[in-house]
Amino acid sequence: MCRNIKPLFNFDPPATDAEVHDAALQFVRKLSGTTKPSKRNQAAFERAVNSIAACALELLVSLETSQPPRNREEETIKARAKMAIRFA
Repeated sequence: MCRNIKPLFNFDPPATDAEVHDAALQFVRKLSGTTKPSKRNQAAFERAVNSIAACALELLVSLETSQPPRNREEETIKARAKMAIRFA
């Protein structure tokens, strides 16, 4: 799927609306095969992004876990370490 879409569940602080919107935008871009739709398709593109963002936010709010929330900074450090090994 989209490598730019990052997990948004179980973080402290929780995912922002902007992060959910950005993930939805990446998803719609992947599905449509375009990063910028034509003027003719702009409204449909925006509707899809807003609809998917709303569904994603609903999902994030309804999910439950017994795990403690993850720290964003720690996860970023882990991801950078993995990338350093992968691209070394």
